[in-house]
Amino acid sequence: FFSIFEPSSSIMSLSLNWASTFLGLIFIPYLYWVSPSRWSLVWTKLINTLHLEFKTLLGPSHIGSTIIFVSLFSLIVFNNFLGLLPYVFTSTSHLVMTLSLSLPLWLTFMIFGWINHTQHMFAHLVPQGTPPALMPFMVLIETLSNLIRPGTLAVRLAANMIAGHLLLTLLSGTGPSLSTSLVSLLLIVQILLLLLESAVAIIQSYVF
Repeated sequence: FFSIFEPSSSIMSLSLNWASTFLGLIFIPYLYWVSPSRWSLVWTKLINTLHLEFKTLLGPSHIGSTIIFVSLFSLIVFNNFLGLLPYVFTSTSHLVMTLSLSLPLWLTFMIFGWINHTQHMFAHLVPQGTPPALMPFMVLIETLSNLIRPGTLAVRLAANMIAGHLLLTLLSGTGPSLSTSLVSLLLIVQILLLLLESAVAIIQSYVF
């Protein structure tokens, strides 16, 4: 079952498989080079909405930092959607890809936060309203939560991509052995599952 996630063994195919990760860099500028269309307007509206939300979270002094999160969202959502196409390699279903995105960013923000905003980082270890007796335990829990965050982000994204693709593969594999009426029902189920996977592709990109 998991062979659908394996890159080809040849060097040329392997490099071309992972090169599909950057196809979004071709599609995104295309939306701005051509005359405005509904897709370019939707994408622009989505990017502006994300920028405003991240600007609210980061504060006015870190407005420029929103480009990191918007770019990361764009990269992941394009790869998630490309993985839904037949015979296209899904790079976001591999921990090599997801850990390469989560670990450096998490480490960078942790180092930056502890060096420049040490008091603020210490304050985040104890949630507001915590009883004094529970404060030592909350510090341990929050520290552990921070340490495992890059792993949970990477595994959550990869696991969701793998689960959806496996369901689609298992359902499509049963098609030849079914009767005509059941094949029609199977097609409806697969279309609904594909719509669900499209929603998961966007949600998981946003969660990451």
